[in-house]
Amino acid sequence: MAVDVEPGATFTVVPVRRYGQIVLALVVALLVAWLAAAGASSHFVNPAVVGQYLLNPLILGGLANTIFVSIAAMVIGIVLGVVFAVMKMSSNTVLAAVSGFYIWFFRGTPVLVQLIFWFNGVPAVFHDLSLGIPFTHVIFFSMPMVAFMTPLAASLLGLGLNEGAYMAEIVRGGILAVDEGQVEAAQALGMVSAQTMRRIVLPQAMRVIIPPIGNEFISMLKTSSLASVVTFGELLRRASDIYSSNLFVVELLVVASLWYLLLTTVASIGQYYVEKRFARGTARAERETPWQAALRNLMKLRR
Repeated sequence: MAVDVEPGATFTVVPVRRYGQIVLALVVALLVAWLAAAGASSHFVNPAVVGQYLLNPLILGGLANTIFVSIAAMVIGIVLGVVFAVMKMSSNTVLAAVSGFYIWFFRGTPVLVQLIFWFNGVPAVFHDLSLGIPFTHVIFFSMPMVAFMTPLAASLLGLGLNEGAYMAEIVRGGILAVDEGQVEAAQALGMVSAQTMRRIVLPQAMRVIIPPIGNEFISMLKTSSLASVVTFGELLRRASDIYSSNLFVVELLVVASLWYLLLTTVASIGQYYVEKRFARGTARAERETPWQAALRNLMKLRR
């Protein structure tokens, strides 16, 4: 039905009141309050002990080791992922087969087994690490494998090689997402395959690759705790060293968990801004930040 509107009439915009959201927010707040009260009354965790060890030098040292090994293993994984993704997409059958075997093996075996293999198995099989001319007695460098395969080296090899297998599939998916017309246009300009991959394909593939890379790094921050099995002094290992002597097991695990939560939160924020940078020129680049979204929803509730 048509409505007559007088010229120059003004209208007041009244926002729709979403009572369902208000009720749901109250229910969630009550549930969180109930869980917090139940945890506090159970005395299962001693907050004073948690606060005492939160900034303990051993814990902070383990935190630094966790950050270092996570970043280093991720860099190794990204480099290997790019190399093996390109190899798998190569027309060279041998390169594609080698890449396929690498991805199959390291994705198919547990990270824990790989870490133990590098730390215990490799020194047992290869007693020395030597560099020289094969099938001759000319040796340029030699050292005991036990001295080379330290907990840090085993952690980097185990975590980095495993991550490389997953990154290879992530990078390959990003490359396949680039329109084939881009490659054809580069070839028409006279670019060779390496130039096309470096200047055309990979920069565009980054928009697809960055989100799963961020997710893999967040996962790596927690997966690095498995390095404790090879006696590497990361965060969880340092926490276990402390609670094995004072028996505050739950409190030290809470301390480690709080630091892991902080690390993943910082990594998630960083991932958001990296995604936004690589999404420049698209609609995704204009989306609001998580804090802006939270503030907007809060203002809606206040109305």
